[in-house]
Amino acid sequence: MNKNSKECIAMLLAGGQGTRLGVLTSDVAKPAVPFGAKYRIIDFPLSNCINSGIDTIGVLTQYRPFELHQYIGNGQPWDLDRLNGGIFVLPPFMRAKSGEWYKGTANAIYQNIDFIDNYSPEYVVILSGDHIYKMDYHDMLTEHKKNNADCTIAVLDVPLSEASRFGILNLKPGTQQIAEFEEKPKQPKSTKASMGIYIFTWEKLRQYLIDDEEDKTSENDFGKNIIPKMLGDKQRMFAYQFDGYWKDVGTISSLWEANMDILRAGKNDLNLDDDRWKIYARTNAEPPQAVTSTAKLINCLVSEGTVVKGTVKDSIISNSVTIGEGAYIEGSIVMPGAVIEDGADIRYAIIGWNAVVGKNAIIGETLPASKPGEWKIAVVGPNYTVKEGEIIAADQMVG
Repeated sequence: MNKNSKECIAMLLAGGQGTRLGVLTSDVAKPAVPFGAKYRIIDFPLSNCINSGIDTIGVLTQYRPFELHQYIGNGQPWDLDRLNGGIFVLPPFMRAKSGEWYKGTANAIYQNIDFIDNYSPEYVVILSGDHIYKMDYHDMLTEHKKNNADCTIAVLDVPLSEASRFGILNLKPGTQQIAEFEEKPKQPKSTKASMGIYIFTWEKLRQYLIDDEEDKTSENDFGKNIIPKMLGDKQRMFAYQFDGYWKDVGTISSLWEANMDILRAGKNDLNLDDDRWKIYARTNAEPPQAVTSTAKLINCLVSEGTVVKGTVKDSIISNSVTIGEGAYIEGSIVMPGAVIEDGADIRYAIIGWNAVVGKNAIIGETLPASKPGEWKIAVVGPNYTVKEGEIIAADQMVG
């Protein structure tokens, strides 16, 4: 009996470059991008794990890992600083004869088989580090056991008009058993979209990973290789229906939308005030926010250490931000440490951490209602300075 054994552990894929976020991920991995005034994107899957009773997590990093490694630290904010289990950062590494980058999602797990074997788990949860959602993986694991499944995939119903953007699962009539998996089909047969959240019976997955690595034609990817191969071999594969809030924040528009959804408390399931399912984060010791007599705040989140002297409406303001007199901010995200100087006008924009927006500069514009994912958001990159009086148009990115 392995004294370190765990029934279930999680492997969190957090090495994505996030190229569609442009300047926001030029120096950091996507899971480390600030979100919701006081969080990072990775706080959501980490909090989901500990809230679900999963206390052993491998975080697989690759692209620009320093910021993410520093943020995770010993895992204390998520109660993951443990003697048996806890959180482990797992970058690619050299072996005796060779070493290589993670070639794909399946290869990343394959390269860490020894780590998983150390805990002799019956089940492994595979997660992505760039989704915003609250989910009880224990409920999903219960369904996995009930179905005696080899693989369970979390699914979310999406509009049929958008289904071609996702991996779509087609089910056997009247059941949750998966009959077919189609990656971004042009003519989808169902609206069951894969959320990229998997539970595998480890003994079964382990062999498929080894076989996949030996296949020199494989792209070493779960969606393209492992899952289709298991389906072809008639393994027991089931869908787990998820009905809560979930958003892939891989684009500027979706990142902006998810932040704005926080302000619509009660209109969606993204409730960050829920004591029953807290989202934990590493936070700095900051003084209280200061709102002066010249300030006006309307439907905003304002984090610690921020000084507000201007007008802020429908916006997310992170910690240690300075907003000058006469400044106007609407429908925007201002990330940590940014400075908005007097008279600046910012609308429907994302201002990166430690950026400076000069006096009377104009960033973005008020936009009419748009289709989900199609907002024309102006972006100022981290550590970038917008000069006094400079104009940055809607949908323009600088940095």
